[in-house]
Formats: sequence, structure tokens, C-alpha cells
Amino acid sequence: MLGMALAALDSTIIATAIPQIVGDLGGFAVFSWLFSGYLLAVTVTLPVYGKLSDTFGRKPILITGIALFLAGSLACAGAWNMASLIAFRVVQGLGGGALQGTVQTIAADLYPMKERPKIQARISSVWATSAVAGPALGGLLAAYADWRWIFLVNVPVGAVALWLIVRYFTETERGQESPRARRPRVDWPGALAIFACGGLLLTALVQGGVAWPWLSAPSLLLLGGSALCATLTVLIERRAAEPIIPGWVWRRRTIAAVNVALGALGLLMVAPTVFLPTYAQSVLGLGPTAAGFVLSVMTLSWPVSAALSSHVYNRLGIRTCAVLGIGAAGLILLAFPLLPYPGAAWQPALIMLALGAALGLFQLPLIIGVQSSVGYAERGTATASILFCRQVGQSLGAALFGALANATLNDRLAHAPSDIRPGLPGDLDAVSHTLQHPGALTAHATDYLRRAVDTMVDHVYLGAAAAAALALAALLLLAPRHFPVHTDARATSESEPAGK
Repeated sequence: MLGMALAALDSTIIATAIPQIVGDLGGFAVFSWLFSGYLLAVTVTLPVYGKLSDTFGRKPILITGIALFLAGSLACAGAWNMASLIAFRVVQGLGGGALQGTVQTIAADLYPMKERPKIQARISSVWATSAVAGPALGGLLAAYADWRWIFLVNVPVGAVALWLIVRYFTETERGQESPRARRPRVDWPGALAIFACGGLLLTALVQGGVAWPWLSAPSLLLLGGSALCATLTVLIERRAAEPIIPGWVWRRRTIAAVNVALGALGLLMVAPTVFLPTYAQSVLGLGPTAAGFVLSVMTLSWPVSAALSSHVYNRLGIRTCAVLGIGAAGLILLAFPLLPYPGAAWQPALIMLALGAALGLFQLPLIIGVQSSVGYAERGTATASILFCRQVGQSLGAALFGALANATLNDRLAHAPSDIRPGLPGDLDAVSHTLQHPGALTAHATDYLRRAVDTMVDHVYLGAAAAAALALAALLLLAPRHFPVHTDARATSESEPAGK
């Protein structure tokens, strides 16, 4: 949990300190790469670390991940300009990829199937706590100390986690006797091809429509390059003795269905995490702290629902539990456009509370189902594949829903009444800034902009509901009615937790 806290805090603590960082180092035009660079490194390394944990064991990979993350944190604290800070954030991401996948895999190794919802809910509670405490801690450190402490605070947490893991965590005998562990063979060409493919694709998705137009030369070159690298990756992986992404990840119905379903979850999550704060501030007129609370209630109900999900899937089955969760999530997302305008803060907060409860019934049973369907020697790869698909889905969702939001807003601005059209801002960032400082606008123009943002977010939530429908279809059409349980998992579930 301490190791996971490093990755969880990092995703929330830095956001509130961006003004201080830019004021000190400059580089306002590229500061978004503080997030994008980290996301790229985490996403493209997930499948690589998953395979390495199956080959060499979980412990060395987790130790390597924590060490890389701490090294990147110390380097970030000493950054001298924005370019160096972005580069060191990538180093942090290289460690973060090992943390996210390996911690989830170890939880499945150590705990029997009936106890996994409880331990996974505790891991989820780390993210919930970070979602609430991270922005507040980041703001306090930036305001009363120095933004560099945002990275230095990782050091004591990581040091304690490293000490505990080195001293107390012991791999199971199954892992030590694995044939792959005795004769490690790493597909380094495949790993490099995955790095290149994922890096080019995610750069195109993250920067397209932001740094350059979608149909411009940079976007087309990046997308074409990613397609070429994807073809090269397939050719390399087919010939590799121990491929990083083996073909069985997609040939087995259970894993393939969950990959698609969690990829759709990544798409869906863009609506609340990216656009709800804009809605809360621009439409409801809330401050940043109150807007963050409207979003954070989802992270409070999610782990509670996940912890209780075992009572549902033990009676009804994993697929049925997940279907109920994503079906409810789709209906909840469809309810968002029905909120009154301008409404009160408790209304979207209630929707987010219900959405977190629904997604807790959806995600965790699927992760447990995939981990229980494979043995020790394949569990790291299987876990990394579903997390990788979720991360890619989130990047794809940011691009798709960003384009949808811009198209909706541009249409509303283009059809504004002629008496207010000359003074209206031209894009989402400018609209958000103008609504936070509306002194230069008439009451009519301000109301029109608020309604435009309201319509824009409604359309994004409808898109998120469509992503929920995609996840539902994947489960109904691809997933088996009863998830298989590997003999490895069955043996573990009949004994005490392995290891110390």
C-alpha cells in the first residue's frame, strides 16, 4: 500500500502546484508534458514489467520500480528548467509502471480468491485518500514551503516501503521453481517495439488537437509511425520465444473480453475526471476546492463497493456482477444530462457517488477473475495487459471526448446571438477563464457561456454512456458465462496466504 501510495499521490499532488512551477521554471507552453510524459512512461512500460515479473519474480521488479521512482523524485526536486523537469518526470513514470502492475499482481499472489476483494479495496482506498489529500497537500507545500517539496515528500514514503518489502516480502515457492525463473529469456526487441509503438500513439492522442490540428503533418506522421511500429511488434512477438505480449492474451476469451471492457472503462473515466471539474467551476460557480470535492466522492464509494462486491459475484458469478455494475454506470451517466440548469452542487455529487459504487462492482471482479484464471507464471502478464488497455483507453478517451467537447463548444459559440458574439472567447480554456472572471461580460453573455459549457459536458457524458455500452457488449458477447479458475488459484484459495 505504501508503494502504491507513491503512484497515487503523484497523480494528484502536482496539479495544484503548476502555477508555482511555471512561475519558477517558465515553460508554460509545454507544462502539460509534466502529466503527459509521466502517463506515456507508465503506459508503455506496464506490459514490459508484467512480463519481467513473470520471468524474474515480483520482488526485484517492485524494488526496481520504487528505486526508479525515488530517483526520479529526487531529480525532479533538483530540476533547473522545465525541460529537465519533464525528463525527470519520465523517469518517475518508468518506476510508476512497475508499481501499478506489480502491486496488483502481488495482491493476487498472496491472498486467496475470497480475500482479494478486501485487500484490493484497501489498495483502492490508497487512491481514494490520495484523491482527497493530494491536492490539499500540494497546495500547502507550494504556498508555504516550495514546490520542490512535492517531490521530496515521496522519499520517506518510498524509503519505508522499500525497507518493508526488502525485509518482509518473500516470494512463494511456486515463483522460485518456475521454469521461466530458472532460464530467464527476455524479448528485448519486442519491448523496444512496444515502447516505440505506445510512445508514438499516445503522443499523437495526447497532443493532437492541442499542440497541432488532428489532420496536420505531425499527427499523421505520429499515427502512421505507430501503425508501422504496431505491425513490427506483431511480427517480432510471433517469432519471440518469450514474447512481452504473448498471443494468448487475446486468444483467451476471458482476458480478451476484460481487456476490451477495461479499455472502455478508461474511455468512460475521462468524463468525470477531466470535464466534471470544469462543469463544477464554470456552470455551478464553485471554487477549485469545492469542485474537487464533487469529483472525490466517487473515490469514496468505489472502494466500499469493491470490498462488498464478493457478496455479489460469489452468488451470481463474476460476469453477472460486472454486467450489473457497468449497466448501472451507463444509466447513471445518462442521468447527468437530465440535471437542471444551473442546479446545485449536491446533484452531480450524488451522481458521482452512485457512479463510484457502480464501477466498484464492475472493475474489481473483472481483475480478480482474470488473475484467478491464470497461474503464477502468467499472472503478471495478464494483470499488466488489462491495466495497459485501461491506460490506452483513457488516452484515447481524452482525445475523442476533447474533440467532441471542442466541436460542441465551437458550434455554440458560432451560433451565439449577434449582440454578444463579438465579445465571446474562442476556446474552452478561454471560456473557463472568462467565466471565473466574468467582469468584462454582460449577464446575458455570461449565462450563454455557462449554458454552452453545460451542453458540452452533457454531450461528453453521453459519450461516456456509449463507452459503458461498449463495455457491456464486450462482457455479454465475449466473456464466458463462468470465468475459469486455474488450479494454481484454486490451490491458493484452499490454503493460508502464501509468503510472509
